[in-house]
Amino acid sequence: MTPAPLLYTYRRCPYAMRARLALLQAGVAFDAFEIVLRDKPAEMLALSPKGTVPVLRLPDGQVLEQSLDIMRWAFVEAGDTEGWWARAQSPVNLELLAICDGAFKHHLDRYKYPERFDGLDSRAHHREQAVDVLLKPLDAQLQSTGQLGDQAPCAADIAIFPFVRQFAAVDPGWFEGLPLPALKGWLRGWLAHPLFQAAMPKLPNGRALPFPAAH
Repeated sequence: MTPAPLLYTYRRCPYAMRARLALLQAGVAFDAFEIVLRDKPAEMLALSPKGTVPVLRLPDGQVLEQSLDIMRWAFVEAGDTEGWWARAQSPVNLELLAICDGAFKHHLDRYKYPERFDGLDSRAHHREQAVDVLLKPLDAQLQSTGQLGDQAPCAADIAIFPFVRQFAAVDPGWFEGLPLPALKGWLRGWLAHPLFQAAMPKLPNGRALPFPAAH
């Protein structure tokens, strides 16, 4: 019997979250290993010395170390019959993904974890910059489509959503005051989505467990 892919993951990491969401939506059964950040397993470090999650070990021994590569593999492996990966490849979505993983992540980290960074700019500066670089254009896009796959969700939605979730959770009251109704409705919808609920169970540390497909 061919072993299942093994995903090294961390429940609250947005990169690992997007990988789990994609694997589940694509219907790819996998084993999940919840790491301890201060005691990362030697087996994972041997596969991926960078030491960050997600890491996916495929049955043939191939190792995928980047979250978007894992997402692509999941949908392509499953044939992308519902077009989740294909709809994410529009120029607008690719630009939003690049901003999310680039400028937005830069400002998000300095807003959420200011003690980790030296710099002259304040938390408020990085918070406002994060809104300007991603949340405003994302809201504008969602006003006309509701989801990033036009009227249907796509891989871009589940790739960006975990980072917006993380941003909103820093100061929920302030976030709710933002004049971004389409974005906030989109976020609420994904927080309540069965796919998100399926991706977020608490797993025991230190052993791999089967992660059932979402459908």
